[in-house]
Amino acid sequence: MLRGDNSRLASRKGARASAQPVVNPSERHERAFLVGVEFRVRRRGTGKANSATIPSAAIAARDHATSAGVSPAPDSPDFSSEESLDELRTLASSAGAQIAGEFMQRRDRPDPATLIGKGKLEEIAGAAASVTADVILFDHDLSPSQQRNIERVVDTRVIDRTQLILDIFARHARSREGQLQVELAQLEYLLPRLAGRGIEMSQLGGGIGTRGPGETQLETDRRKIYRRIRHVKQQLEDVRRIRAQQRQRRQSAPVATVALVGYTNAGKSTLFNALTQADVLASPRMFATLDPTIRGVMLPSKRRALLSDTVGFIRHLPHTLVSAFRATLEEVQRASLILQVSDASSLISAEQDAQVESVLKELDADKRPRLHVMNKIDLLEPKQRESLRDDPQTIHVSAARGIGLTTLLDRVDALLEEDRPSRVHLRIPQKEGKALAALQAGARIYSRTYQDGLVELDAEAPDSLLRRLREWVVE
Repeated sequence: MLRGDNSRLASRKGARASAQPVVNPSERHERAFLVGVEFRVRRRGTGKANSATIPSAAIAARDHATSAGVSPAPDSPDFSSEESLDELRTLASSAGAQIAGEFMQRRDRPDPATLIGKGKLEEIAGAAASVTADVILFDHDLSPSQQRNIERVVDTRVIDRTQLILDIFARHARSREGQLQVELAQLEYLLPRLAGRGIEMSQLGGGIGTRGPGETQLETDRRKIYRRIRHVKQQLEDVRRIRAQQRQRRQSAPVATVALVGYTNAGKSTLFNALTQADVLASPRMFATLDPTIRGVMLPSKRRALLSDTVGFIRHLPHTLVSAFRATLEEVQRASLILQVSDASSLISAEQDAQVESVLKELDADKRPRLHVMNKIDLLEPKQRESLRDDPQTIHVSAARGIGLTTLLDRVDALLEEDRPSRVHLRIPQKEGKALAALQAGARIYSRTYQDGLVELDAEAPDSLLRRLREWVVE
């Protein structure tokens, strides 16, 4: 794990650091100092703090769910402060940062002005300066005023969790649609943070025909952003309309859509490639998949289904991103079956599943038929793998090793209602080569006999195929 190169940092209260790895001089990575925050829970009716604590990001996620109209599950497990900081470390690495040091602050409650208090900020400022950090990353969402107040104290660029996730999305967006979605989320994040972002924002600007008399640069920039937001939303609406037309054409044929959802880096793209023989990028970096991909998959009953790979979810996924990617995530809302992919080797798999459930509720997709796929069982100890048992709601697989994929396809086949197969007896003339070829390609054939120029078959075929062959079906 990347850490700072100043050994004195380790002796500071709440701070950690270690030797700096050798970095290629031609590659300039920003040095990031991570700050985690944990708030203690207080018992109702007492002034005493409980021994239990809640990571600040968990509180932010709860507030986020409430603001989005989603009631968080009261019994859903929370990430510990160490797990939360570990995830921030992974996010920072995915953004191309070099971890220079870390700091964990525990408080009874957030400070309205600076989140963690001015005294601790001064301590963080010294620790970050000692390792020559370029940026300080907070594992918490910061209000515009908190971000400005913190930057004044630490005299270093400050980024909160949402801005970090937006940056990763911007790095990984490849398609025009993905870039538009990320840009919209970034603009909506930037809008309330314009004030105070530099002295030039408060200066009066000139410009014939572009600004009103006395209009400030801040008002001009805000107006430009509003105009750009409207333009991007219009373009995304065009994308949404095209997607709806494509979906309507797909729905005119009896082909079911199966959507892969799950926490980021759960192995969705690897599973997608294994089932469809596609070559979608599968990377251990967070949010490697932003652009949706749909491919056909042949089920054991010879039915075809469409498999959709989607963007990974994460704890406290910024609401602006959920809104911006709504056109993409409509594939999840309208899927015939959702495959919820989890990392079976992760120690925080239950917490990650709870966060996925929260996002599905926000998308109004939590009531769709669902099958839980526990992936990466090849990373478990042999005794753990031997104790795993599938049940009607859960399948255990390893997409990387191809373990359990046949069982998974059988279960998907049984759960899909579109174009259900039926067992029939057919008597087809041997000269009907096209009909026999279609049956061979699209049905399970259990027996076949030849007599008097006819082929008698006992087969199981989808309804769409049987409608084409109904003249030869023997009642």
